[in-house]
Amino acid sequence: MIPSRQKLRKVFCSLAVMTVFLPLPFAHAAENQSSAKLEKLTLLLDWFVNPDHAPLIVAKEKGFFAEEGLDIRLEAPADPNDPPKLVAAEKADLAISYQPALHLQIEQKLPLMRLGTLIATPLNTLIVLEDSPIKTLSDLKGKKIGHSVGGFEDALLIALLKEGGLSVEDVEKINVNFALSSSLLSGQVDAIIGGYRNFELNQLDIEGRPGRAFYVEAHGVPSYDELIIIAHKDAYQDPVKKDHFMRFLSALEKATQYLINHPDESWKLFLKAHPDLDNELNKRAWRDTLPRFALRPIAHDQNRYKRFAAFLKDSGLITTLPPVETYAPMITD
Repeated sequence: MIPSRQKLRKVFCSLAVMTVFLPLPFAHAAENQSSAKLEKLTLLLDWFVNPDHAPLIVAKEKGFFAEEGLDIRLEAPADPNDPPKLVAAEKADLAISYQPALHLQIEQKLPLMRLGTLIATPLNTLIVLEDSPIKTLSDLKGKKIGHSVGGFEDALLIALLKEGGLSVEDVEKINVNFALSSSLLSGQVDAIIGGYRNFELNQLDIEGRPGRAFYVEAHGVPSYDELIIIAHKDAYQDPVKKDHFMRFLSALEKATQYLINHPDESWKLFLKAHPDLDNELNKRAWRDTLPRFALRPIAHDQNRYKRFAAFLKDSGLITTLPPVETYAPMITD
């Protein structure tokens, strides 16, 4: 059985317990440009490298970062919770994080801001097996729902159940400790919340038990950016750092455009950098993630952020609604 995305994250974290961050084995295009001095920036990933990070890999392998005068060091965290904290403490320049997490971090007074977007749509879903008797959200009444973490996933579940005329009292929640797919396949639970449409759905299909997804944005949850790039709130006020950030976003946009125009060539570049990821699950995840990358990483809709912040406040996850421009400003030259 192919281990789930969440289980792999847990295994990764346990293996990396003695290391704060693990540098990734990229073929550094920057190292081949000895004639020019490249500005070094550290970008912390949200967890170990996977197809969600494709534009970053392409930007390094194609030399787009180097063309912008940058040497971007990508590092995978031992603990996925650490990157925002380290950026807030000015121990790293940038990090990949999640829009929902950013709202919670602002509530906690962390000095962070959104710099750009990597994946511009939700990936989270509620998943049942295709042959399950659960055809609608109302069919979840009396069923067991597996989850791995509380907080945001609880808010998603409440919203979906409400769409089906239900409440959390109508279902039994079971913490399956990151074993989302295996708990569904074994019959331990009837549904899972927190499975990603580009990974868990493919994993179930590979196992010969296709799943059916209820997409959160179609059932009462405002749409949001799944993956974003964050920086320290004060860094953008520094003209030198701002220039570095703008060049980073320019290279990321070039890489995303190349990725969309040349998906097969980009896949080969990805495998060149990470040959260990050459398997059916990652190949399918690559295909399904491709249309979700932000074509203009710098751009975003502030009203969209306002709507999602209001959703989190209504769900009781945050208590205040600070102005969006204080943590997700419109980035300009």
